[in-house]
Amino acid sequence: MYQLRPFRNSDPPHLAEIWRSQPPQRGILQQVSAPILEFGVFSKQHFDRNGLIVATRDGRPRGFVHAGFGPNEGGTAIDTTLGTTHMLMLHSSAQDDALADDLLAASENYLQGRGSQVLYAGGIQPLNSFYLGLYGGSEIPGVLRSDALLQRAARASNYREMGRVQILQCDLVRFRPPVNRELRALKRTTELVETLDPRARNWWEACVWGCLQRNRFQLLDRYQHTPIATATFWDVQPMSAGWGMCTAGLYELYVEPAHRRRGVASYLLGETLRVLRRRGVSIVEAQTMSTNEAALAFYDKLGFSCVDEGLVFRKESTPVNGVGH
Repeated sequence: MYQLRPFRNSDPPHLAEIWRSQPPQRGILQQVSAPILEFGVFSKQHFDRNGLIVATRDGRPRGFVHAGFGPNEGGTAIDTTLGTTHMLMLHSSAQDDALADDLLAASENYLQGRGSQVLYAGGIQPLNSFYLGLYGGSEIPGVLRSDALLQRAARASNYREMGRVQILQCDLVRFRPPVNRELRALKRTTELVETLDPRARNWWEACVWGCLQRNRFQLLDRYQHTPIATATFWDVQPMSAGWGMCTAGLYELYVEPAHRRRGVASYLLGETLRVLRRRGVSIVEAQTMSTNEAALAFYDKLGFSCVDEGLVFRKESTPVNGVGH
């Protein structure tokens, strides 16, 4: 018989053991330890021990589920009206669909008890503050296609699949930046500026990205010194160490509205990928929704190809003990 309880400070080595027992998967870091979980989960300022629920048998943890929230509109605090089940794992020796269902139900009860009106399964921006570098890749892509346990439990609990995320990679050894007259003109009128460890724009961005090594590249108008476009990368650690390839994750690409449809994004990425390649980066990873045909065509033109997929699950909350909507 399993018992469910909140996280305890003695749990990390046991949770790491559960994690390491998972079958090999591209998007799940295999060699997880207690310090790595501390880095990616427990040390976050907004971590709540009550949202990480552990299943024990004879006093030994055999599985866990982790629930959490996203930010308010200004990124200044937690907004509990949106909640997600970030992670659901069972030890390889305790694969039990009923236990997985009980853990997911416990996660939902926690979220609804805090006021969540909409529930998700899997992390997806802005519900993306835990497990970066441990799960997914350049970002948290919902529920990985290979994550059969959480997929099955979500479907059994009447979550609906709302979309799919394409996880894309570009091999920089083979990368050739695009060249045409339009891009040559941009080279004459712009300059590339790099900022190491850029300052977070708000509290939530600091919670998500503040402890990670980041590089922000901006394309500036050479004469007015105003930003035209921005691309921000991080080093996808420790996951890329497990892949054996130095990898940069692109998680922000923005072009000012007045400069769109002029090849600016192609030129900016072409220049930044050349810089990253000179520094020894082998792979650049990005992700986008599978319905975003323009973005998929853009990445395809630059030599990106799909290597994995994530699924986004959602359902409306139902009242629990009079709480919820």
